[in-house]
Amino acid sequence: MNGIMVSASTGVMNSLLGKLATLMGEEFAKLKNLRKEVKHISDELSSMKDALESLADVDTLDKHTASWRDTVREMSYDIEDVIDDFMCKIGEKSKKTGFIQDTIQRLKTSRGRHQIAGQTGDIKKLVRETSERRERYKIDIPKSGNVAVDQRVVALYEESSKVVGMDGPTNMLVNWLKDEEKKLKIVSVIGFGGLGKTTHANQVYHKLEGKFQCGAFLPVSQKSNMPKLLHSLLTQLGCGQYCHDCELNVLLDQVRENLKNKRYLVIIDDLWDVSAWNIIKCAFPENNLGSRLIVTTRIKTVAGACCFGHHEHILEMKPLSEEDSRKLFFGRIFCSEKACPGQLRDVSVEILKKCGGLPLAIISISSLLASDRSNQKERWKHVLNSLGSVSGTNLTLEAMRQILNLSYKNLPHHLKTCFLYLGMFLEDSEIYRHELVSLWVSEGFVSKAHGQNPKQIAISYFNELVNMSLIQPVQIDMHGSVLTCKVHDMLLDLILYKSAEQNFITVVDNPEAITGQLQKPRRMLFNLDGATLPRDVNMSQVRSFANWRGSTNIPSLAEFKYLRVFIADFSSSSVDDNRKIDLTGLCKLYQLRHIQIEGCDNCQLPTQIRGLQKLETFDIDGSCIPMDIFHLPCLLSLHIFHLPCLLPEGIGKMKYLQRLRWFDTLHTSIDSIKGLGELTNLRLLYLRTGFSEDVDMDVLNSSLGKLCNLDSLNVFSPDSWIPEALTLSPPPPNLMGLSMMRISRVPNWIGELHNLQSLHITVDKLDKDDVGILAELPALMDLELTFNRALEETIVIYGTSFAILKRFVVYWTVMPQLTFQAGAMPKLQSLSLPLNARGWKQDESTTPTGIEHLLALERISVGIGSETESEQRSAESAIRSAINMHPGHAHIKIDIQCY
Repeated sequence: MNGIMVSASTGVMNSLLGKLATLMGEEFAKLKNLRKEVKHISDELSSMKDALESLADVDTLDKHTASWRDTVREMSYDIEDVIDDFMCKIGEKSKKTGFIQDTIQRLKTSRGRHQIAGQTGDIKKLVRETSERRERYKIDIPKSGNVAVDQRVVALYEESSKVVGMDGPTNMLVNWLKDEEKKLKIVSVIGFGGLGKTTHANQVYHKLEGKFQCGAFLPVSQKSNMPKLLHSLLTQLGCGQYCHDCELNVLLDQVRENLKNKRYLVIIDDLWDVSAWNIIKCAFPENNLGSRLIVTTRIKTVAGACCFGHHEHILEMKPLSEEDSRKLFFGRIFCSEKACPGQLRDVSVEILKKCGGLPLAIISISSLLASDRSNQKERWKHVLNSLGSVSGTNLTLEAMRQILNLSYKNLPHHLKTCFLYLGMFLEDSEIYRHELVSLWVSEGFVSKAHGQNPKQIAISYFNELVNMSLIQPVQIDMHGSVLTCKVHDMLLDLILYKSAEQNFITVVDNPEAITGQLQKPRRMLFNLDGATLPRDVNMSQVRSFANWRGSTNIPSLAEFKYLRVFIADFSSSSVDDNRKIDLTGLCKLYQLRHIQIEGCDNCQLPTQIRGLQKLETFDIDGSCIPMDIFHLPCLLSLHIFHLPCLLPEGIGKMKYLQRLRWFDTLHTSIDSIKGLGELTNLRLLYLRTGFSEDVDMDVLNSSLGKLCNLDSLNVFSPDSWIPEALTLSPPPPNLMGLSMMRISRVPNWIGELHNLQSLHITVDKLDKDDVGILAELPALMDLELTFNRALEETIVIYGTSFAILKRFVVYWTVMPQLTFQAGAMPKLQSLSLPLNARGWKQDESTTPTGIEHLLALERISVGIGSETESEQRSAESAIRSAINMHPGHAHIKIDIQCY
């Protein structure tokens, strides 16, 4: 956890130790007593931090050890708050002489010495008492162990007659494995925990085991003991004698020797990383006897490594269909759906929605309801409610939680923290990747050490969670990157359960239920609507506050003191103009890193925020922009979702700014346009411009040309075309994404954007030369064209053009003739087109021609506009006929929508 300031398991220990190191630095050398006291505290806390990290890997703790762990973690927050207060008070008076010099000067006074002595004494006493408590209860740090009962074992003994929805995948896997190929074949089964990978692999094993001379089932985990795993393999293979204490390579040789002349079938279940595979695969010789390996995993990269070069041998498990979910659920309780009492049908539907097609979840819940032998609707509703909370205590529910917990407990510490933070979002909400990774950085979950780019590191964390199926992709770009995501309901239950255990996130949705329970909430998801918090809830130590539901009864900002993140959505709130929500107190929360507010028209915002010197993100949808916003040295992201956007003067001071939305040239000065060119760290820019005497296009072009790190530019003109005088020549060298709404035609300078990967433009006309400019862009993979009026001439996509384009989308009212020549768009995978069928005449068909030349095409989407069903049917028939000419039409996914 090097460089990571905050984690769910260790609290803010790393951040705290860093601040203590500052107080022990050379600048404080003259304050010997302070350095001595701080060093003692730091040494004790370092030891405690190591203990917390070790305890985080232990599955079950006795009550004294668990209590001590929680005390230490919470103590780290309390001590950091004290130090932050001290540094803030000193820093307020050090603006002329500098922080360190002024600190030393103040501490030389008797009052200053008395103040710091009292504070360090309190901290030292707190640390000493915590250490003594560990000694008093003889708390030792136990070694990491395994979960008491691995619920995957149950899947091995599930009767095949009870398995539902497995026939299709099972038959497919059996066909892959029983062919005549003599070489060793490896197939991977990938899917989220609880989808039935183990059950599925086991069914295949039993179907085929008679065709092999020997076989074995190897359950693996991320922290597996490799020698122990190989011992188990040798035992299952019937090796009576083998060396128990020999080296790993000797064990591998023994397995290979045993298998070299045998046709074998082995299941390697729940493999977590490629490094483990690189060892395990050495045990299996290539003996040309038709041997087979089945690997189950939750991670795409692991599946790919196992089937290197043969991705057709990867089977991705999907959740059960609604029909199969009902069949499994009702079959286990009533033997059939018809036998379900009528009063239970509605609640059954809701329970199945919560299960999300996960076989394990359905089996666990149905077993619970079947064993209860109660058909009372109230009992079933209680079970439904328990699925959406953390109060389920029944053993069967615990078994379900345990299998889901496997995905969590094997995560590295930094991913556990990032994963738990998903609990700050509402159930079923769509989460933007850029927003989530920004919050991870602001919260301190991502290292900023050694010159690393924290945002890129955070994106890699996000991708890891996606690969482990802990995040469900919703929107994916043409590179395969996930732009938005969701969290499965069952996993959200696990997140909130774990968060409550570690006081990481507190969900406030019922004031009566939380009375007296919240002593020191650290992060709060505020879901109260029409109610207020009890007075005994202490808000002063809340670090993060999210109010997505727009409750106007939020606690007064005066109650917060150490807030780092403030998120609120008041866009749907009903607020009287004379009683707007008072958010002016935000300017006093000196630790704030992230402000995100929607519905600013219902709020009163501060006019000055210069005191928020640590603020990294300021994201609002209102026009009340603080006049001193350009005096924030750490600001990385400035999003103003309001047009016109009236930014104050001084934008050139924001040297570290990376994201700016919007910069409105129609409502800003020439000096501000010049200042835009000073933002050389800017990576994303939303620009509003148009024809105006007040906009000097030469100055704007000069500023844009200086943005050497810009990789995404969005240009918009509200009432007219974007001026042709706007140019990017020379272009920003790293520009990869460009969106231009309302240009008369394709400008020549676009042809200079050699790194451009994504282009979205709205044009008035498009001729052969314009197509030629776009066709020669060497890096273009995503192209969206929108036309405001009908085009008179045919658009021809010539052979060898658009060499690496993968996605082509066209928007227009009247479809012109579009022709693809042989060799055109050789990498195109997705094609989206409109088709106007109003007044349709078959002999005047405007269906595109040459679709059969798009050899890489995987998906085609067509929107058909028609006035009659006859027009609709004729148009649909024509487009299907055109697609049927494609040599791979049987594998093309076709999506036709009519309007």
